[in-house]
Amino acid sequence: MLSEDVKTLFFTDDGKIPNHPSLPVLLYVGKLKEPQDALDVFEQNGWTNGWKNGVFDYHHYHSNTHEVLGVISGEAVLLLGGEDGVSVTVSKGDVIVLPAGTGHKCIGSSTDFKVAGAYPNGMEHNLKKGEPNDRPAVLDDIMLVPLPDKDPLFGSDGPLMELWKS
Repeated sequence: MLSEDVKTLFFTDDGKIPNHPSLPVLLYVGKLKEPQDALDVFEQNGWTNGWKNGVFDYHHYHSNTHEVLGVISGEAVLLLGGEDGVSVTVSKGDVIVLPAGTGHKCIGSSTDFKVAGAYPNGMEHNLKKGEPNDRPAVLDDIMLVPLPDKDPLFGSDGPLMELWKS
């Protein structure tokens, strides 16, 4: 898959949700060919500590790890980047890679909406909600998160490796 086939979204710090200062959100539309196997695909590429569920209906982010979300079923509208961010409709087979610090929340979904999530090298994620006392520590944390060794969907040659170059 070519990096031109991936949608990229950049967000800036809105004072509450830091977002990542240099890495874009990556959206792979319809590229997860066997959505029910999302966790297996992610695990094969070093993105582990996986789970299956929905997406919280409040803005949150992880300052200590990147995250991949693969849509297993249904569809949803996710608000990315904070309250002034961008609404993105995702559906079965879509994959979103969220760099550390990127705000995300579900603002509506079908009743069968479910995602699989995972983290590079099985990182334990924290849950941040944009509280003022989180700063400045979270800003430092975000910058210390290493780049993943592989793209969660396509491995060593995946688009993430080019789009997230240091």
